[in-house]
Amino acid sequence: MRLPQRPRRNRSNTVVRAFSREAELAPDRFILPLFIHEKNENEPIESMPGCFRLSPKGLMQEVEGAAKDGIGAIVLFPAIDDSLKDSHGSGSYDSEGIIPRTIRAMKDRWPDLVIVTDVALDPYSSDGHDGIVAEDGTILNDETVEVLCRQALCQAQAGADIIAPSDMMDGRVGAIRTALDADGFEHVSILAYTAKYASAFYGPFRDALDSAPKSGDKKTYQMDPANVREAIREAQLDEAEGADMLMVKPAAAYLDVIRALRETSPLPIAAYQVSGEYAMLKAASERGWLDEQKVVLESLLAIRRAGADVILTYYARQAARWLQES
Repeated sequence: MRLPQRPRRNRSNTVVRAFSREAELAPDRFILPLFIHEKNENEPIESMPGCFRLSPKGLMQEVEGAAKDGIGAIVLFPAIDDSLKDSHGSGSYDSEGIIPRTIRAMKDRWPDLVIVTDVALDPYSSDGHDGIVAEDGTILNDETVEVLCRQALCQAQAGADIIAPSDMMDGRVGAIRTALDADGFEHVSILAYTAKYASAFYGPFRDALDSAPKSGDKKTYQMDPANVREAIREAQLDEAEGADMLMVKPAAAYLDVIRALRETSPLPIAAYQVSGEYAMLKAASERGWLDEQKVVLESLLAIRRAGADVILTYYARQAARWLQES
């Protein structure tokens, strides 16, 4: 005789529910993205309430606060003045540029802080693309990779711990790994934006950095949102080229992709809860339509449950505090 099944017994109280909990959230699973600029004051980002383009002083205050909240890793994104942009993104490898100077300043103050740096040309490009644009509008792959290697080396020399190429050019992970190793930076990790989709969720981020394409779109290098098998192929290539970690971007609408990479790769999987996801949660919460704390923690838990080992989220500090309070 088959006995009746009573799954609710494993949900009977807080302690018993914890016995069978399959995914956990903790501050050490978060990376905090930060926008920086050269101005002396923080500037609020209208489409990302609570986020700012940080001044040098403001950045130090934010990182200090994040450390107190238990956040041990940050990723930097620069807002570059238009006068410093050109068609080849040459400011990306200026050793006295805002990113190398910021890395050095933070490492002087917090040697153990894990600093992740974005490798792509769009913040520095007068065309707003992640690569060099030919006269006919084509994004030049191999010529771009050469510049990306110079950018990665510049960041490593300044003290970056993890290089994160977000450009989606073919072969860039292998080229960057070779360049880093040849210059004595075998210890610097690569977090590859492996499955970065041509998503409509990036709008507020592009507002923050004024990095939207001046013409065309990014569909010839960022991935088609319809595809999962292609993400697995990209993951296999990045693994073979020497990536240490793989990323899926965005997160919430691509949980199946996170799961697919988790099931096919032994490497740590990162997921980026992008600006559009943040803006939606913020807007609904500010209108009283959602309980911000509950929906944010639920969304982050869903990303972990799908298989992400680490989450890049603008909610990192708030989520860390909420977790500590619970």
